Amino acid sequence: MSEESLPRDARPEQADALPEYAERVLEVAELIPRGRVMTYGDVAEWLEEGGPRQVGRVMALYGGAVPWWRVVRSDGVLLPGHELGALEHYRAEGTPLKDASRAAEGHLPRLDMRRARWDGGERTEGHT
Repeated sequence: MSEESLPRDARPEQADALPEYAERVLEVAELIPRGRVMTYGDVAEWLEEGGPRQVGRVMALYGGAVPWWRVVRSDGVLLPGHELGALEHYRAEGTPLKDASRAAEGHLPRLDMRRARWDGGERTEGHT
């Protein structure tokens, strides 16, 4: 079987390349301004492709090189297993948070989605 007959993403020169959808998701994550967030669904809507689960999968597999803490759950709950790291970023960037209630697990705050959510309308320079 020649290289030309292989699917494009299986050719040796592209073995380390990210899938195109993953690249697009990561590009959107890099556009989100400091102190703002987009939900997994917002990113999928921006791309007009996929859905929240697909975006979440990309972020889980490849998101470590981008500001992953800016792509979040729609309910504002901090990413399980990464709460403290995300909280450090949110505080440093001034991301709006809601105080934790006494019933909140671990007494961790949530994102204030009404104030923190970015609709992608304000393009920024030097965003990260």
